[in-house]
Amino acid sequence: MTTRTDAPTRREQILKEAARLFAERGFHGVGVDEIGAAVGISGPGLYRHFAGKDAMLAELLVGISGQLLTGAKRRLAEADGVPPEEVLDSLIEGHIDFALDDRPLITLHDRELDRLRDSDRKLVRQLQRQYVELWVSVVREVYPRLPEPAARSAVHSVFGLLNSTPHLARPGSLPGRAKTAELLHRMARGAFAAAAQG
Repeated sequence: MTTRTDAPTRREQILKEAARLFAERGFHGVGVDEIGAAVGISGPGLYRHFAGKDAMLAELLVGISGQLLTGAKRRLAEADGVPPEEVLDSLIEGHIDFALDDRPLITLHDRELDRLRDSDRKLVRQLQRQYVELWVSVVREVYPRLPEPAARSAVHSVFGLLNSTPHLARPGSLPGRAKTAELLHRMARGAFAAAAQG
């Protein structure tokens, strides 16, 4: 989800490979030696960067929740004076970027959120609630007659749609990133429009 163009730090490399491996084989199915090997260091060398696998998992899940919220807030700040429909399109585009580019994190969240310490899990949920409420306010600007509970349900439904990307198909069998993003965007807007008709 980062927009930087410089090389990732060793810590970022470790997190990316940990996310991939955890998503493929499950948190308990991966050892620190395997994560280390994936980034070219010894398993014990990982402990210079993280206290252990639990710390990696927490940083991945808390981190992506924070990035999504920060990115959405930035999009809103940049959209000052922009019609609400364009703001909603911008939020959808940002979430689609996450859904297509960070697919292992979606799988990881689905499977491993309960493995976090209570404090980390609560933080993830708090960040997610803020993210949802930000979307709800924009959706209600676009569809002012949509009641707040219905708008919230629609936002959660659209997240379910967009976050289904890890389950869509095998890598390489989708119609290409741009076409997939376009399709997801149309479907998300269609879901919001359908909710507003109810």
